[in-house]
Amino acid sequence: MVNEIKNSLDGAGLKVAIAVARFNEVVTDKLLEGAVRELDLLGVADKDITVVHVPGAFELPGVCRRLADSGKYDAVMAIGAVIRGETSHYDVVVNASTGGVASIAAEGKLPVILGILTTDTVDQAMNRAGLKAGNLGSNWAATAVEMANLYKNI
Repeated sequence: MVNEIKNSLDGAGLKVAIAVARFNEVVTDKLLEGAVRELDLLGVADKDITVVHVPGAFELPGVCRRLADSGKYDAVMAIGAVIRGETSHYDVVVNASTGGVASIAAEGKLPVILGILTTDTVDQAMNRAGLKAGNLGSNWAATAVEMANLYKNI
């Protein structure tokens, strides 16, 4: 018989931190709304959701590190939107922010969800924030709950 660990989308009792970038806030505000709404639907109490605002995506890894190291949360989410511009700054910010968040997640202490959109246009970002293709913030919140429960069962 194979041992199998089942995942759960029951957020009751979980504490979730969300670090969200203000840069491109027309997008990140929508992603945050979707995430908080989904956490609520999954049973995470409002008092157990902490939202930390940072200036931009580049600042997300540092804050996620502090949140993860605090021992106060079952999962951490990083929400940002990096939209390609006319300079190579896009590549620098994408690599630093996504790589930084991914490195914290890879340590395996708790789930750290990478919710940083990387798009070529504002329209693409808005579509992923609920305009056409659903709100990825909701997906990331469900992932946070599922992974927090999985980590508790391993």
